[in-house]
Amino acid sequence: MKIGELAKRSGLSASRIRFYESSGLLSTVERTGNGYRSYDADALWMLELITGAQRAGFSLEEIRSLLPTSGGAWPQEELLAGLRRKVAEIEVLQERLARNKAQLLVAIEGIESRPQGQACSENAQQVLERLRSKQKA
Repeated sequence: MKIGELAKRSGLSASRIRFYESSGLLSTVERTGNGYRSYDADALWMLELITGAQRAGFSLEEIRSLLPTSGGAWPQEELLAGLRRKVAEIEVLQERLARNKAQLLVAIEGIESRPQGQACSENAQQVLERLRSKQKA
């Protein structure tokens, strides 16, 4: 299929497809006699795999290392190791986000419960002190 059809079917722009090709992520492309790109049926699912991996947080370099070699063999051990590594990274990120969320909730509670008549600057100092004490705990 030509690049226009692949773009339409994949939902990606032709320039994005050419970028993946030039980056070595999409190798199932041939040139016709008149110079047009011609993609086989595997190109569509390969694009779905690439975009899905990007949504999961993989960099293009990480994706490249996980894709099948030119002979079509999937590097199973590298694939599993890469997936496990990404899961570990996501877990670390989730922990960091949970801590950040907890700090924000403390700040919100402190701001909402400011005693009437207390200056905002004084309340801000108290909120910051609460945040510091929670970080040490």
